[in-house]
Amino acid sequence: MPTHNASNPLATVSLYDARPFFEKALVFGVQHGILDQPKLDAICTDAPKGMVQIARYLGNEFLRPELEKAKDRMVNLVSLYLEQSSGGDLRLAAESLRDHSFLSRSKGGSDMLKSLIAMPQNSHFGMNERSGFTDEHIPLLAKWTLRSLPDYQVELAKREQVAQVIDAAIWLADALGMEASELEEAGKDAEAVIRTALLIFATGRTEMPDWIAFEKMVLALRKKYGAVKADGKSKGKVAGSASPLTFTIALPKNLPAQHQAVVEAVRQSMLADLPKILDAALPARKLFDQTPAFMGRYFWVEDGLSEVDHHDRSVSAAWNKATGEHSDDGSLLTLFLCVAAEAAPKTLLTEKGAAALIRKIRKSGFKPDLASHYIQEHAPAQHQDGYARLWLDFVEEAQATLQSDFDYELKDALALLRRECNVK
Repeated sequence: MPTHNASNPLATVSLYDARPFFEKALVFGVQHGILDQPKLDAICTDAPKGMVQIARYLGNEFLRPELEKAKDRMVNLVSLYLEQSSGGDLRLAAESLRDHSFLSRSKGGSDMLKSLIAMPQNSHFGMNERSGFTDEHIPLLAKWTLRSLPDYQVELAKREQVAQVIDAAIWLADALGMEASELEEAGKDAEAVIRTALLIFATGRTEMPDWIAFEKMVLALRKKYGAVKADGKSKGKVAGSASPLTFTIALPKNLPAQHQAVVEAVRQSMLADLPKILDAALPARKLFDQTPAFMGRYFWVEDGLSEVDHHDRSVSAAWNKATGEHSDDGSLLTLFLCVAAEAAPKTLLTEKGAAALIRKIRKSGFKPDLASHYIQEHAPAQHQDGYARLWLDFVEEAQATLQSDFDYELKDALALLRRECNVK
């Protein structure tokens, strides 16, 4: 189209050539003696065959509109392949037509699109299948056979970036003993896998964590480095120094060069997370699993059995501490009685302590439900029913005596506790 340049009295003309790249390469090849008549005849022979093949694969070879569209698809496929492989150089494209069959150039364009379609569109492992191109993708291929090279190149760049993130996550996970199939089953974002892997390497650990291990890692970091407060001060201090400890995240030393740019970009995104990660005021579960900005941002292996086992072990440890690891009925009833009287939990009472407990019950009241709730909340699950029955049987027998107004000298109540509880 003509344009006017005020600094140049001559009008310039720029031409837009809308012909398919295949046609441009064909004309160039003929004009410059690259393509001879036998080659042109071979192209004319192959073209109808290719049209039928494309119509059969993507639609119906017996319908004229499908054959017409197949012609457009075939020309576009050849154009896509020639322009992409030659970098837009018409001479190279013409030589490619000379040295190879027309149908092979069409197949080359088709293979380009199939490879593109099979590439991941996003970095979420749960939304990508690594099964390559399948028949389910054929309708999408039909659309792409009519798209332009710039459309292809833009989409290819996007998908290559996604693939690089996924490949980096797979490499890091593999270095920590986790296979790609396990990541796909977990169905998390590749960036989340990379962030957690960087934390693992930075803390000297060697395996991808479940939630329990992940939480322990975060708590250890908080204990060592402290939380960065709003005033910019840090709790973490090196002994004998005023300088605060700083937690650094670095790229693994053996990280392959092709993954470094991707992992570095994710590492940079972690730097803004560190103040919250190191802030002991925010419970780890609430931060990573209940805060919108952090949900799904980090990765841990979902292992319900591990969490249940950890819970059971935690409950067991707390229970053993409360009972002093005593499991006899007398020690347990003493503990429950103290809870029901809202006194400090003990599994052994002196004579004086037992008398004081009875007086407290008669003055402030006896609350058996408190002990029942205590059993439900703190006792190991497999023993709760048995302990609850033990306690209720005791309450039924002992409550009247413990709260009696006629036992002025506490003789009956003390005799009861000596018999049923642990009094020395």
